[in-house]
Amino acid sequence: MAEPSAATQSPSISSSSSGAEPSAPGGGGSPGACPTLGAKSCGSSCAVHDLIFWRDVKKTGFVFGTTLIVLLSLAAFSVISVVSYLILALLSVTISFRVYKSVIQAVQKSEEGHPFKAYLDVDITLSSEAFHNYMNAAMVHINRALKLIIRLFLVEDLVDSLKLAVFMWLMTYVGAVFNGITLLILAELLIFSVPIVYEKYKTQIDHYVGIARDQTKSIIEKIQAKLPGIAKKKAE
Repeated sequence: MAEPSAATQSPSISSSSSGAEPSAPGGGGSPGACPTLGAKSCGSSCAVHDLIFWRDVKKTGFVFGTTLIVLLSLAAFSVISVVSYLILALLSVTISFRVYKSVIQAVQKSEEGHPFKAYLDVDITLSSEAFHNYMNAAMVHINRALKLIIRLFLVEDLVDSLKLAVFMWLMTYVGAVFNGITLLILAELLIFSVPIVYEKYKTQIDHYVGIARDQTKSIIEKIQAKLPGIAKKKAE
């Protein structure tokens, strides 16, 4: 009688083991999960993704608050004053902690050593290989930017060059109202607010963006049709 029961149990065991395989990591990510990237770029890209999407509220709040305070300080004071005050504040904390630990060690007659010894022993040297990797990655973006600048200023595509001209004309009005620091503050507020809002209302936003994109595309096609000597771009 024991053998039939064992036989009836074995299919359930095999089915449960086979059903556990699809739940392996990476099989299906959540909508807000970090996208799958290469091994080298995944670390930094996922860190930035998690930061601007407020995955860790404390970490994002610290970064957002610190950078916002620095930008507001730069708006009120000079760069030299802000940098000097930041360095003085950091030195005040480290020197006070160093003196405090020295007094505690003298009173308790302990030999714990330097309180920052663990950080002083950290190797922060940049290897030549890592330096070349960063430079190669930077050169890719620099070359791409140079090609874009050349094609825009030498009018490879008249419509694209006109877009740049209109955008720069609008920026003259923006520059008359805002300075560079104010624009940086607004940019930070947008970076830390727009992605999380888009994640919550993705369907509605995509709907209206699609409508605006279709209307813009039709207007550009009409302009291209009326401009002499300009061939229409083939739909990709």
